Amino acid sequence: MKNVTLEQIFLHPITQKYLKRSGVAHAIAVAENAFMFAKKYRINPDHAAKAGLLHDVGHFTWYRNGEWDYDLYKENDIHAIKGASRAHKLLIRIGEDRHAAKEIAVAILLHTDSYLPAGELKLTPLQQVVTLADEADEEDGGSHHYRKIDSDQALECIRALDKCIAEEKNLSQKIV
Repeated sequence: MKNVTLEQIFLHPITQKYLKRSGVAHAIAVAENAFMFAKKYRINPDHAAKAGLLHDVGHFTWYRNGEWDYDLYKENDIHAIKGASRAHKLLIRIGEDRHAAKEIAVAILLHTDSYLPAGELKLTPLQQVVTLADEADEEDGGSHHYRKIDSDQALECIRALDKCIAEEKNLSQKIV
């Protein structure tokens, strides 16, 4: 099975459509955070970065009277459910390993508990990393979704992260 890169995921038209809705700068920051946390906690940095990049592809924009309504969003949000489904379908379509695609999609599903009934879930290390990575980039009122990044700079960040993932993979293969 071929190795699907972040660049392939990032450049796909489906990814572009939904990242523009949920915030490209935020998605990249979460992917970078997820990579760093994955290294720290010794889990698969490739899966973590992919889940971080795609974690918000299920967002729907909630507007009232022509303006973003954060309270309406918080009340009706199920973006993690929709995002997990979109991400899984996309990853399978572009050739990601099916088991990896499922693991990444479930991490996206559980990156927030905003739509779940009260109670504590037992998260896997990957799911914890994606949650931590998202929380590390959050800003009040959802403004982290509206930070801007130039498209060339965004692609440069994605390529740099792909390079880091490849280096980490090579390093781990040498250790084994």
